[in-house]
Amino acid sequence: MKTNKFYIVASPRGFCAGVKRAILIVEQALKIFNSPVYVRHEVVHNKYVVDNLKKKGVIFVESIDEIPDKNIVILSAHGVAKKVLDKANNRDLKVFDATCPLVTKVHMEVLKYSKQNMDVILIGHKGHPEVIGTMGRFRDKFGGNIYLVQNIKEAEEIKIRQPNNLALVKQTTLSVDDTKKIVLQLQKLFPNVVLPTKDDICYATQNRQDAIGELAKISDTMFIVGSSNSSNSNRLKELAITKGVTAYLVDDASYIKNEMIKNSKIIGISAGASAPEELVLNVIDYIKNQGFTHKRIKTIKEEKVSFSIIKELR
Repeated sequence: MKTNKFYIVASPRGFCAGVKRAILIVEQALKIFNSPVYVRHEVVHNKYVVDNLKKKGVIFVESIDEIPDKNIVILSAHGVAKKVLDKANNRDLKVFDATCPLVTKVHMEVLKYSKQNMDVILIGHKGHPEVIGTMGRFRDKFGGNIYLVQNIKEAEEIKIRQPNNLALVKQTTLSVDDTKKIVLQLQKLFPNVVLPTKDDICYATQNRQDAIGELAKISDTMFIVGSSNSSNSNRLKELAITKGVTAYLVDDASYIKNEMIKNSKIIGISAGASAPEELVLNVIDYIKNQGFTHKRIKTIKEEKVSFSIIKELR
């Protein structure tokens, strides 16, 4: 029986190289050292991933102080402030850093600019672990300052101590389109601002947003698989909505209600960079069971990026 209802799956979607690396670091630590393995903060922002690791013997904490001596501690993919890293290294703990290499790149930029006595603007979301970690890498003892800008309004109103000695960095999981507008506003105010030589927003964030843009052209409803505390997953949902599509962020298929799709003809499905493929497949199964047929689209961009893990854990 033919149907006029279709579902389309974004490509690329789901796990990025940094997330794969972080999860592998935790799993290898468990394999080599056995449980318990402590992780400071959620290693990646996905409930399913975190719950699975808990079942295997991982203990998630928000402070190094919660970890007893002589234990393994892994720092999450989002990165940490220098004081957190120093506290871990100064304790009787074995420390493995699972910070995404692309976040580490931003940390190195911030440290470099602070040593050059420059002021730095970080575009990002207040309170996000990556932003806390990045701001905590700035060394104000050299005389500079770091400022957080979250939106256009804050960019318009910001007051900088050294407007002609200023650099700009970004949280890696931001909306590409929204960030461009903020950067343009800051360039108007501070024409001499130093921009990153390579965009700080990560390749996976960019590619997943590009794929959503293509899906939005042909979908009337969209499901983004990801947890509510995942920055890049939220940006995918927001982007779909700005394109005129009804969009939902769901942890898994159990979050989908029939009324969400009762008037849908073409459903787009994607996943944030911290969401595993098995959750996407569960959503696909649910959609198929509601009478939707698969419709293929081309891959927006092939991803061949991979990051090696810590030598001791290989």
